[in-house]
Amino acid sequence: MNLDDNDLFRDAMGDVTPLKDTTSTLWLKSPSTKAPRHPPCDPEQENFLTRGYLDIVPLNTPLEYKADGIQQGVLDKLRKGEYRLDASLNLLRQPVETCRQALFNFMVQAHKQGLRNLLIIHGKGREDESHANIVRSYLARWLTQFEDVQTFCVAQAQHGGAGALYVGLRKTDKARLDNRERHAKRSR
Repeated sequence: MNLDDNDLFRDAMGDVTPLKDTTSTLWLKSPSTKAPRHPPCDPEQENFLTRGYLDIVPLNTPLEYKADGIQQGVLDKLRKGEYRLDASLNLLRQPVETCRQALFNFMVQAHKQGLRNLLIIHGKGREDESHANIVRSYLARWLTQFEDVQTFCVAQAQHGGAGALYVGLRKTDKARLDNRERHAKRSR
């Protein structure tokens, strides 16, 4: 600082008195210039998949599910691998919480894109208490919590066999409308 700067500083600070008791002074943070962050308000985006206690599914029990109102033929075709796969998710050697988040995000994306047939690879274990079987058991619980899941079953050997699941999702409203329009044209 040169001499002129010192004079200017003294002139500006001449009538300021120092604080006496600084221990009782509460310093407020300056207001942020950034917009406040809001958590997503959309309830669909909140991960609803359950955690906690799990009944482990024995390895010799094949995973299979068919929602009410779904014909047995749909499950049979899925089991035989007759549907074209639209997407797959690999959960091999992932921690359970990571699998939970990945599955939720995968299913939300699949619904948004109107996908119908999915492959989820969870791995094979040699014992009921193996990590792969724990993930498999959680998948059996989690997949039934999605409204869009109409069926799931063990995959064919070329897609992972007992270490993977085929998942069949319901048609979106848009797909139903497209189907209706396509078949209405044929019937005319």
